[in-house]
Amino acid sequence: MEQLDGVLPPLKERLDAAFDTTLSQLKEVNDSLERAKAAHALAGRTQEYGSEFQVVRNEAMNETLRTGQLNSTELAAELGISKGRVSQLVKGAPPERLFLGSGKVIVALAEKLEDGTLQDGSSKPVKGPVIATEDVQTYERLRELAEEVGLEISFERIPIGGNIRLNRNNLVVICGPRLSPLIEQILESDPHLRFGKDDAGWHLTDQTTGQVYRSPMDSGENADIAYVGRLPRPDGQGTFLYIAGIHARGSGGVVHWLNNELANVHRELKARRFSTLVQSSFDPETLEIVSSKRITPFYRPDGA
Repeated sequence: MEQLDGVLPPLKERLDAAFDTTLSQLKEVNDSLERAKAAHALAGRTQEYGSEFQVVRNEAMNETLRTGQLNSTELAAELGISKGRVSQLVKGAPPERLFLGSGKVIVALAEKLEDGTLQDGSSKPVKGPVIATEDVQTYERLRELAEEVGLEISFERIPIGGNIRLNRNNLVVICGPRLSPLIEQILESDPHLRFGKDDAGWHLTDQTTGQVYRSPMDSGENADIAYVGRLPRPDGQGTFLYIAGIHARGSGGVVHWLNNELANVHRELKARRFSTLVQSSFDPETLEIVSSKRITPFYRPDGA
């Protein structure tokens, strides 16, 4: 931790204080079995946090070398490691993985109520809460992308009512605002792009230009428009990645776009807040996305 001294002392102080407090509370647990279980769980979490710090470090090292800020010899001297170690670290996972997360990624998919519909290829109708087939397909494509850049990924269900725990790291939410009042409220923090509904159905509006974007699917075309952005967590301690199409098929278009543009998107945005719209088209028989493109600028909440 020596390298943090004089560079980010408040960060180091907060980390040290949190560690000292946690360790002190752990030692005060009277029951030895409970103390052992808690210590074991916390040791695992410490390793996970360490891995996330390492991912951020490696990405920053890659950027430092790529932009010419330092050469490998100078960077090694700054970090107090050998030039050979620098070479080992920068050859790790691609830096663009950080756009999706720095640890195990959780993708939250919304449930919706359906009666007598098929789910996930089931041979029998499912009654009650289901996840849309399109969202399952989108998750599978996102899983392939995450694993390609070296990230572990899994999904969880957002129950009917849209109640989801947003205050955690490495979270991707795929859920239309109509399925979650909580998400609908957080989307209102975006001053540039907004979901809306009128007599013609759901749509997206660019608040900056006044342009209204309606889904081509509503006119019989094999295409949709989706919102993608990094939104603030309710606790103010971070953000989560949010994806939602006007229809469920549009979310897959965002993943298709990221699959082609992830490195460029990460280079421009890093982990900063943003929002944009992506239009995509799909094969009507397989429902697979065949093309995608960004149709608005990368909007930032501060106007930058």
